[in-house]
Amino acid sequence: MLALLAACGQLAPPAPGPGAGPGAYRAGTTPGAAVYAVDPHASLVAVTVRRAGLMARLGHDHVVASHTLAGFIAPDAGSADVSFRLDQMTVDEPLQLREAGIDKQPSAQAVEGTRTNMLGPVLDAQRYPLVTMHAQRQADGRLGVAITLHGVTRSLALPATVQVDAAQVSARGTARLKQTDFGITPFSVGGGLLSVQDELEVRYHIVARRSRPDGP
Repeated sequence: MLALLAACGQLAPPAPGPGAGPGAYRAGTTPGAAVYAVDPHASLVAVTVRRAGLMARLGHDHVVASHTLAGFIAPDAGSADVSFRLDQMTVDEPLQLREAGIDKQPSAQAVEGTRTNMLGPVLDAQRYPLVTMHAQRQADGRLGVAITLHGVTRSLALPATVQVDAAQVSARGTARLKQTDFGITPFSVGGGLLSVQDELEVRYHIVARRSRPDGP
């Protein structure tokens, strides 16, 4: 999910989390190493949730998205840490539905119901409000990403399309995750006659801007 480390660099120990400032992140890298701060206005994580079950035709496919990503990337150190809050995710934005190839816009009532179910019984967002991701570049060029969701951490190796220059780092790609891998029970009603698929498709586009050497 974090395709932000394709620049050259040696693997480093886990850096301070997204709650730290760029100064703390910079302290964990080599002297003079560049640190980039994630730009939430230019970044996106969108998760497509597909329906399942014998009565799937009565349900809807959905897209939940985060526009509030925060964190830091140190390409020279080969590390990145990014997080977002579940309770700040949007549900079924028209643009995100179109990007996912979904041509049916759910009603406002259906959207609110999806949000209530997602934050409540499915994700337990009050208990586990934050999704965190720590990434390091692997020897094969892929990213080793440790994702913590619903209180469970799982590691994935992901390919990525990355661009790095002096001003910013940008990356995009897709990943597939299973809810059950994170201890999440996929939502269902009617004994499973209408449910959602275990597998989720995650699209991401993350942009990070270079922080000032004397920044906070």
